[in-house]
Amino acid sequence: MVKENRLSHSGEQRESGKQQVIDTIRAAGSIARIDISTATRVSPATVTAITAELIDVGLIEEIIPDVPRQDAKRGRPRVALKIRGNAHRIAGIKVSHRVISVVLLDFEGNDIVGHEMPLQQACMSVSLLCTEIMNALAQACGKGGFDVSTISGIGVGLAGLVDAKRNFVYWSSSLDERNVDFGAHLAQHTPCPIFIDNDANLVAKAEHLFGKGQNVSDFVVITIEHGVGMGIVINNEIYRGSRGCGAEFGHTKVQLEGALCQCGQRGCLEAYVGDYALLREANITNGGVGHRDLGQLVEAAQSGDQMACSIFDRAGRMFAMGLANVVNVFDPKLIILSGARLSFDYLYSEQVIQEMQRWVVQVDAPSPEVLVHSWGDLMWAKGAAAYAIEEVSALAIRELASSEK
Repeated sequence: MVKENRLSHSGEQRESGKQQVIDTIRAAGSIARIDISTATRVSPATVTAITAELIDVGLIEEIIPDVPRQDAKRGRPRVALKIRGNAHRIAGIKVSHRVISVVLLDFEGNDIVGHEMPLQQACMSVSLLCTEIMNALAQACGKGGFDVSTISGIGVGLAGLVDAKRNFVYWSSSLDERNVDFGAHLAQHTPCPIFIDNDANLVAKAEHLFGKGQNVSDFVVITIEHGVGMGIVINNEIYRGSRGCGAEFGHTKVQLEGALCQCGQRGCLEAYVGDYALLREANITNGGVGHRDLGQLVEAAQSGDQMACSIFDRAGRMFAMGLANVVNVFDPKLIILSGARLSFDYLYSEQVIQEMQRWVVQVDAPSPEVLVHSWGDLMWAKGAAAYAIEEVSALAIRELASSEK
């Protein structure tokens, strides 16, 4: 017998019940009320009352599911519920080293428009980055034929140390100063709520909702771009740490007093694996003149250049050590390697994976599966939009619960 959840009349319980119902509807795509009751273990009467409120405020809507003709003859099909896509328009923004990518979604999560705006500089002042973000958003909205004022929420992904709860950036390679209340600065440019997080967390969000992490409750995403990041999903939730600075894989230390990292410390994994680190090593070895981008350095290695080969060999070994440490600490079922730099295979070659497996604590069970998913910045932005959809949904539920007090 299914035990019924007995929700109290407190605002917190009302809010929790509504959030539980709307999350169940979003996860299912479309679902009948009786099935919501079964999934949430909330009584049918309570589900009916909650869904009526959500329909009244326009967050969900009823639909008649398509049914085969032979089933239609047996009686009227059950009415299902789904998220109302037109309820809100959401923006997701990914700030990378050379471009700002914007994705606009409806409240259901369907794509409306995508846009990319090149950046003239990688690291800039707070005010300039806010201006650039809003310029990119305005261009995306113009592409879609509507105004920025119609956006209900904006998710922003930044590389660096970010406290998502406070929209606070301790450090980012995109900013020329540290300890910035970036959410407050950006809020001066737009009337809608803003939600900021580390970009690797948002890649994990995107993988969980749209990518190779679908239907996987616990996994790790490691991103390889200008730097190296990590997102951790535990029990279907992003793990951020107490200060919002958890999962900084690129800044784990692999060598005492080692190479200088862009974060200002020495010996970080990123200082041996990030593209800037590889090019720095190549050009120092070459007397300061030589390779302009990673593709050129890869071509040199493929042509047999011993210096280039040794740089990639060391990067692969350092990365294998880092991967082994992740496995030894978290023991994930799945590791997803994601990012544009994965068009080059020096970090996920068979040799790297074998070396990782050699350094993993040996038990009589298979090692975690390692998958490669190379996707562009627009999909990273979609993860930011998905985060904003969740937060806008939570705000709407909170407002609804407050109005009932």
